[in-house]
Amino acid sequence: MSLSREQLFKAAEQYGTPLFVYDADRIHNCYQALFDFIKWPKLKIHYAMKANYSYHILGLLKDLGSSLDTVSPGDVLMALKAGFPVDRILFTANNMTETEMIEVQKTGVLMNIGELSRLEKFGKMFPGSRVCVRFNPDVKDGDSAKTMTGGDLTKFGILLKEVDKVKAIAAEYKLKVVGLHEHTGSGLQHTESVFQSMKNLMAVGTRENFPDLEFLDFGGGFKVPYQPNEKRIDYVSMGKEITRLFSEYCRSYGKELGMYFEPGKYMVAESGYLLVTVNTIKDNNGRLIAGCNSGFPQLIRPVLYNAYHHIRNLSNPEGAEKLYDICGNICETGDLFAEQRELPEIHEGDILSIENAGAYCYSMGGVYNLRPMPAEAMVKNGKLELTRRRLTNEELVDMIVGESQCL
Repeated sequence: MSLSREQLFKAAEQYGTPLFVYDADRIHNCYQALFDFIKWPKLKIHYAMKANYSYHILGLLKDLGSSLDTVSPGDVLMALKAGFPVDRILFTANNMTETEMIEVQKTGVLMNIGELSRLEKFGKMFPGSRVCVRFNPDVKDGDSAKTMTGGDLTKFGILLKEVDKVKAIAAEYKLKVVGLHEHTGSGLQHTESVFQSMKNLMAVGTRENFPDLEFLDFGGGFKVPYQPNEKRIDYVSMGKEITRLFSEYCRSYGKELGMYFEPGKYMVAESGYLLVTVNTIKDNNGRLIAGCNSGFPQLIRPVLYNAYHHIRNLSNPEGAEKLYDICGNICETGDLFAEQRELPEIHEGDILSIENAGAYCYSMGGVYNLRPMPAEAMVKNGKLELTRRRLTNEELVDMIVGESQCL
């Protein structure tokens, strides 16, 4: 179920717009569903917190028993402040620095390393340590070329053919490789890509190569529908095949290993709504332009990935449908949430709901044009609460001036 028009209206009236609203029950259900379709006794879900680092969402997932996929020291610090124990956090930074490596290693969080040179530096500095190694699965898939993380031309992971070099570094520095990791991409379009990337990682994850394995981590990227009539993935059938493949692998390896996944979009995308108010309507030679009080820095996916987000006119849902460009308030021509989108007639003052805004929206946001990020609210068990307030223009400017005066 989704949040109702009445619930969203109430949120907009109570906290103003622009406003992100999250459905806590939807997140809860998505988390539990993963265990319903992947029947593995040692299944562990590491929520990819880069999708949405809302402190209240993290708290909800912590209480549900989720672990976290973190990609920066800031992620790790936030995870610890949210109460996650170190054994429920995995650190997978991309092109990490020496300082970052040392900072995170001090916390006791397990490091997941995807470069041979970084693995060697880690070994020299922390010989005898436990470590996870990230391989490139040699499979490309995703909903945008910019989010495909597999394939030999991407920057992610160690090539499968370099497994002997990994073994040599581990042996030289007595590193204990306890996990292997891969990630194919975000918004995977084909279930076969999941199966093939699993097979490729399991092929190098033999007992002969890595005798101390405790888990294999197959990343995230589970697809969710963004368009109203978009077909959902059959995750029940997909889960059965995942379990079958991994069961065969564990029999070959000689013990039951942990199976990890790192869903981000799947967990939170459909829980989120960005509510905006229409400030202006223009008719430019028959082309209707609806200008609203938010812009692409607050939801960047359409301009960055050409992504589709469904939009509802909450104020006039039964109006006669017309074509509109839904524009933001930023000084860029590309500042569009939708172009030539059919929507019930829009009037100035109407509230629009930009949907599937729970993942990679607030977390990718910024204050370009010096506009503060929206507030955030959550509906949990039917109760609406503000979870992060909106800075005033004065507070945003004072924060920036204050940082400048610290120099």
